[in-house]
Amino acid sequence: MPIPTPAVPLNGKGASAGSNGEYFNNRELQGAPALVRTDTDVNFEWGAFSPGPQLTPQNFSVRWTGKLTPSTSGKYSLGFAGNGWIRIYIDGQLLIEEFKNRRTKIVTKEIDLKAGHEYGLRFEYEEGANPYAAARLVWSPPDGEKMLRDEAIGKARQADVIVMCLGLSPLVEGEEMEVPFEGFRGGDRTDIALQKQQEALLEEVQATGKPVVLILLNGSALAVNWANDHVPAILDAWYPGEEGGTAIADVLFGDYNPGGRLPVTFYKSVDQLPPFTDYRMQGRTYRYFKGEPLYPFGFGLSYTKFKYDNLKLRANSIGAGQDLKISADVTNVGDRAGDEVVQLYITDVAASVPVPIRSLAGIKRVSLRPGEWQRVTFTLTPEQMSLIDGHGKRVIEPGEFEIRVGGGQPTAAAQDPNLLKRRFVVTGKTTEIK
Repeated sequence: MPIPTPAVPLNGKGASAGSNGEYFNNRELQGAPALVRTDTDVNFEWGAFSPGPQLTPQNFSVRWTGKLTPSTSGKYSLGFAGNGWIRIYIDGQLLIEEFKNRRTKIVTKEIDLKAGHEYGLRFEYEEGANPYAAARLVWSPPDGEKMLRDEAIGKARQADVIVMCLGLSPLVEGEEMEVPFEGFRGGDRTDIALQKQQEALLEEVQATGKPVVLILLNGSALAVNWANDHVPAILDAWYPGEEGGTAIADVLFGDYNPGGRLPVTFYKSVDQLPPFTDYRMQGRTYRYFKGEPLYPFGFGLSYTKFKYDNLKLRANSIGAGQDLKISADVTNVGDRAGDEVVQLYITDVAASVPVPIRSLAGIKRVSLRPGEWQRVTFTLTPEQMSLIDGHGKRVIEPGEFEIRVGGGQPTAAAQDPNLLKRRFVVTGKTTEIK
């Protein structure tokens, strides 16, 4: 399926670029418009706000009219991305009508257009009582995907360093959405890999021999296995907001030393996960996943290095219901100042019922100059040592526990020598936590 792109050029022969926008202070396109203006292209993301002070947020509608003159004959994909209710007319004929009020959606239809012919286009949008208003008129020309790819490769060959922004979009990540792309089903993802077109483009750009930095923009985990093996630098920016470009530039130019950690597990593929219809936790998340992930929960790199040592427990044996103080020294052994995210994990080694493989029990961010060290202390609480027994009660059982402290989670396939571990014992009898 063609990939819709924004900025449909609405300009008739001899006319100024743009379309005539009539904005109504109601959802029915009724009465006189409260605002009339020329919009260069229909590509808006208003969020919780309105298009102008004359309009009430979440209670407006818009009618855009303009002329569409294609430069190439062929089959185009024309449509809408955003939310709300929409109608699109070509030369007065209804092309698309969509009244499903969903948070985000992409609705397109293929249409044959003739080069040089001036088509009258009317696009009607009604904000659908959704707290996040957005409206984009999108299209993909014949061979549009190839044109975009060729343009990207051409620019890459001219560059000294290539910064590629790939990933997902809020238009395809969400619940109860109609996403017309491979790897999605009703808003759910059936594949966690990069879309094939993006993967192919990344491979072509990497083949130019130029240094490549991959910026991932996404709201959920991506299986970027090829990139992990071939691209020298990957930065996950998630959905960074309007200052995202500034933040990314600060990291790439070394003005900021990154210290972020992944809040989710990045799996290698959906094959590592249980069936989608299996709602049990077994095999999911860092707490129950036994395989080797692409990137584990808690993973993150820095421009400097840190060393852990001198792990101490207040006691090697405590009574059920008691706290346990845990401390370790963290030293910046690199040549740049930076942040380290110290992570504490606990495992109940002798539980009488199934329990997580590991659980995050504490995090502390420390900022250290080169050569500087800091002693980091955690307090492990009785609740963090507890489990739910066969009777549905939260209890602390006597037995052995293992704790690990380091800059990431303990994984079977990547034993970090910086990861400190120690065991302790809880004595006494099983104690219920009220």
